[in-house]
Amino acid sequence: MMLRAILAAALLVPALPAGAVELMVSAAPVTRFKGVELDQPVDRLIFRGGLTLQSPVDTFGGLSSVTVTGPDQRIAFITDRGNFIAGQLAYDQADRLIGLIGVTIEPMQNSAGAPLPRQFARDAEGMDTIWRDGAPAAVRVGFEHLTRVADFAVTDGRPGGAAREVNIPQWLTDLRTNESLEAVCIAPPASPIAGSTLLLAEEALDAKGNHRGELLGVNDKGPIGFVNSPIVNPTDCKFLPNGDLLVLERGVSLFAFVMHLRRVPAAEVRPGNLMAGELLLSAQGGEIDNMESLMVHETPGGETRIFIGSDNNFNDWQRTLVLEFALPE
Repeated sequence: MMLRAILAAALLVPALPAGAVELMVSAAPVTRFKGVELDQPVDRLIFRGGLTLQSPVDTFGGLSSVTVTGPDQRIAFITDRGNFIAGQLAYDQADRLIGLIGVTIEPMQNSAGAPLPRQFARDAEGMDTIWRDGAPAAVRVGFEHLTRVADFAVTDGRPGGAAREVNIPQWLTDLRTNESLEAVCIAPPASPIAGSTLLLAEEALDAKGNHRGELLGVNDKGPIGFVNSPIVNPTDCKFLPNGDLLVLERGVSLFAFVMHLRRVPAAEVRPGNLMAGELLLSAQGGEIDNMESLMVHETPGGETRIFIGSDNNFNDWQRTLVLEFALPE
């Protein structure tokens, strides 16, 4: 019965915009993490399972950030090659993630409505959703190499259309590397800085060696910092519903990937402050891959989940891995 429902939902993809293509994505379950079984504590979280994702289409991969784009678990990823990949997370009756269905891929456009012209302009790294009256109106995307921020409209759960450029500070614009603007997230209504956009850089450091950031808001704007940890750098961020900030960090140690997830109290996310946060989760080696994307969302069963995904860099020896966790009560 559940399989029939999933297949039916996959067939209910609205008419695709020009340039969008449907993808078939298969999923294999991940049922252990760091030696624990499903629904068991791991560090300061609870492991809820995961998937490895594959597609026969070679443009599926390089997933750099992810965000909720509509009801019924509609989400979208951005990729290193300047594409939006949109779809719907599928859950079974036990509220377990079992697949990604109704998947489409669509090239990002510039402000003139044309495909981004070259790879230097396509390296999208961070994304979050702009909500208006409880509905997703647009996604805000950060790019490295040609460092900039742009908004894209959301229609039927899929981002797309012409980019609308967002003003950012000159120090960010001047960065022209693949280690510049890495994380973009927007503060929720419960946050003291509600509506402000947080930008975090990967390798742009201040005079004390900490990561530089910026808050873009009407009332809450200006520089902000994030403590530099050994080995790892910030790669994505999302806010919890209560306004606390989650920061995903990744790095490489002894030829193995390393991942940290930190939680910063809402009151510490303010202009002029240096954020540190408590460590919720750490992993390395075969347990993970190049973990770059972070999302906070609600499952069909009503649980708030932390969703972490990997960027396989379009390499055959890497995985597109997604993992889900819950916070203890």
